[in-house]
Amino acid sequence: MDELYEVVAETVRVEGARILASLIRTVGDVQLAEDAVQEAAVAALGAWPVTGVPPEPRAWLTVTARRKAIDIIRRERARGAKERGGQDLIELTRRDLEPEEVVHDDLLRLIFTCCHPTLSPPTRVALALRTLCGLTPAQIAGVLLTTEAATTKRLVRARQKIAAARIPYRVPSEAELPERLPAVSAVVHSLYTAGHAPAEGEAAYDVDLCAEAIRLAELLHALLPDQPTPTAVLALLLLTEARRPARLDEDGQVVTLDLQDRTQWDQQMIARGIDLLNESLELSGRQADAYQLQAAIAAEHARVPSYHATDWHEIVRLYDLLVEVSPSPAAELARVVAIAETGDVDTALKLLAAIPVSSRHHAVRGELLARQSRYREAADALAEALADAPANHPEHAHRERRRDHFQQLAANQPPTHPHTG
Repeated sequence: MDELYEVVAETVRVEGARILASLIRTVGDVQLAEDAVQEAAVAALGAWPVTGVPPEPRAWLTVTARRKAIDIIRRERARGAKERGGQDLIELTRRDLEPEEVVHDDLLRLIFTCCHPTLSPPTRVALALRTLCGLTPAQIAGVLLTTEAATTKRLVRARQKIAAARIPYRVPSEAELPERLPAVSAVVHSLYTAGHAPAEGEAAYDVDLCAEAIRLAELLHALLPDQPTPTAVLALLLLTEARRPARLDEDGQVVTLDLQDRTQWDQQMIARGIDLLNESLELSGRQADAYQLQAAIAAEHARVPSYHATDWHEIVRLYDLLVEVSPSPAAELARVVAIAETGDVDTALKLLAAIPVSSRHHAVRGELLARQSRYREAADALAEALADAPANHPEHAHRERRRDHFQQLAANQPPTHPHTG
């Protein structure tokens, strides 16, 4: 029974966005479509233990979701709460399923609809992350650095605005693409970030979410092959994903970049990522945006055979540009780490003091203090970092090990006495 529930959950998780996108195109209502897909999943849990898992689970769920949508529309009509044209029912009663190419188009419609310019940038990202991949409001809040309550309200308002303004579910015309492309790119990148560094749960990364983000990046690049931004986003995702196999050891413990086995890195993915980065830079006339700079930093790490061969001065230069082009606490914190790797820990600590405090901030500060043999302070900083990290996450266990290590080093240090000369 547990295996059956896992099959249903995985099918809805992997195929849910495609089913949802197709249904939204037909009924033009996000909430109705989501309710229908959810009811279809519940129906599967009731039917499959008796009939067995169908040969094509996605097709079964799609047909069932259509029927559930019809039921919902009829219930609304009976209540008089909402009048709908008969065309909805006609479309939903069609027996044929759309070919895969149309499903892909439906996903593009959904991405671009979520990124409609009448919605604010954070709302576009939140709506897309919720609708495209089913992230919870808590997960979305982690990506957007806001609260779960604020995210929920934002999603409700966005759906109401789309319905009231009758925003169409379609790929915009060529003339409309430029104004939506930055938001679409941000959505795809945010989706990968949510999978690469989950804010909750027991996993260090979400393989399926990362794969979906890369798939969408490939789709966007194929749609706009002559645009530098989607090309750069795909390059960044591939260069980052190439290193994933080395991020954890056999026991599931976090392995930091300096200790990773680089023979586990996907060299073909790295080569393609670098080619895409160069292609993107040519398209933009060598004028780099934030995605190109992040991809260039990832390429610097990926192209060298060992951690000690890393050109940290070049990475600092790239981070300087990134902070200038697209300032953010995350970029500033990463620049601090790079500066410390050049050997200038004093400057790194001074710059760190000006960056907003966060769990990651405390962890970085602890590592920098340890480099100055200030192990007691380093252990205290890691303790502060632990206070904000989910207790069941592998990163929490990693920080615990670092805290304990610094405490041991502090215990073995000879006592210091104030200078009295």
